This record gives sequence, structure tokens and C-alpha cells, in this order.
Amino acid sequence: MALKGVYTALSGAIAQSSKLDTIANNIANVNTPGFKRDELTFHEYVTAQQKEQMAMNVPRIPASIESFYDMQGGDKSYVDLKGTYTDYSQGSLRHTGNNFDVAIDGKGFFEVMTPGGVRLTRAGNFTLDGNGRVVTKDGFPVLQPGADGADPSSRTITVNDSSNIGIGDNGEISQGGEVIGRLSVVQATNPDGLKKVGNSLYGFKDNINAEVTAVANPSLKSGFLETSNVNIVKEMTDMITTQRVFESTQRAISAYDQMSDKLVNIVGKTSP
Repeated sequence: MALKGVYTALSGAIAQSSKLDTIANNIANVNTPGFKRDELTFHEYVTAQQKEQMAMNVPRIPASIESFYDMQGGDKSYVDLKGTYTDYSQGSLRHTGNNFDVAIDGKGFFEVMTPGGVRLTRAGNFTLDGNGRVVTKDGFPVLQPGADGADPSSRTITVNDSSNIGIGDNGEISQGGEVIGRLSVVQATNPDGLKKVGNSLYGFKDNINAEVTAVANPSLKSGFLETSNVNIVKEMTDMITTQRVFESTQRAISAYDQMSDKLVNIVGKTSP
């Protein structure tokens, strides 16, 4: 029984450790523009509930090694990591006064070109590179709408002069009253297919159709940045709770270890 019980406690410890890592990452990105918090989901796996309906052979003899292995896994259960859930709820808007800072107020993502292909982002802290292109803080060109299948390099936005630049609520970039480009704001057809790929960028999971549609009437705010949707108080509370559960599973593992030690070194040496 101790052997099976230690696996149950161990699975709980692994689950809580993974949850602590996720919470720590959320807290570390509390000041990252456009960051969306993650949360792990778990479910308890119980062997007996996964089996087909049948009669379980319950031993009718005194406890022995033979009767132990004949329990058919009925007393086995453990915590299973089901997946990571990203909370895409809106973050608050913070005024910066920088014309190249753009926040999305509502659904949608900006399209950017990276060495790995087109990626999506909510972080609108843009700037200009040495060639006058509108780029992200990591130097990835921001794209404007284009025809399906068009070369992303042909969809970059170039600004000749950084002065007198304005970005409208619909994403149009104008200079001196003349429209010189437009920010592409799209929505993933299957939001559950998105995955984080680093640098506040999103790609698509393997075997998922990377299909996006243009947001018909995007609501953008120039001179603002969307802050992360991390609630620092909630994350700290969750961290304390998770840490306590993790410590409890460690104590359970230690108890099972002591039981196994006595079983081997004391009970095993008892004379018949």
C-alpha cells in the first residue's frame, strides 16, 4: 500500500511544482505590456473509474503479497496535468503619450513578421528601426493587411519621417493628413489553437489550422499600452496556497518513505 500511496503523493507534488512555475511566470510578467496570464488545469485519475464495469476480486484471505497485487489497481489514484489555459481577458489601458504605443481595446492581435513566420501579439509598444519600418521592441516588423498568400515582407509599414505621425482608432497610420499604412488587426479562427512562443508573441499549436480573420472594426488607442491582466494580489495568494499544498505532499512522501523503511528493516526481520 505504501508503494502505491507514494506515487499518489508524488504526482500531487509534481502538479503543485508545475503550478508554482506558472504562477511565478505570471508574477514576473506583471509589467509586460499585453501579457496574458496562464493557469494550469488538473484532473484526478482514479484507476477504478477508468475500468469497464466488472466485479472486482476483493481478497478474502489474510493480507499477503499475493493479495496485494490482485487488487487490480482499485486503490490507485493520482493527479494528472491536463493542460495550460491562457486567460485572454482585457488588461487595463495605461497612457504613455507616445504616438507609436498602440493598445487594442477589445479582441484581436497585431500581426508581426519574425524569422519563424508571421506571429501574433497584443504588445503595442512599437518603434522605428534604422530603415524607417514600424517594428516591435524586439525589432520584428509590424504588418499591414494584405491579400491571402502575399509575401509578409511586402506588408511592412515604412515611415519616412517620425514627426507628425498619427494612428487612428481603426489602425490607419497617417502623416501630415496622408494615410501611409494601416495596422493589421486579426482574430484567430480557433483561439484555443494559439500558443505562446516567447517575446509576447503567439503562434499556433502543431496540427492546428493557422487561420486568422481580419477584425472588421478594431478599436485601437494611440498613446496607450495595454497592461498585463495579472492580478498580483491573486497570484501571491495562489502562490502561498500552492506552496502549502506542495509542502503537505512532501510530508506525505516522507511518511510513506518511513513506512517503507520500517516495512523492510523492522517487519522484514521479525522472526516467525
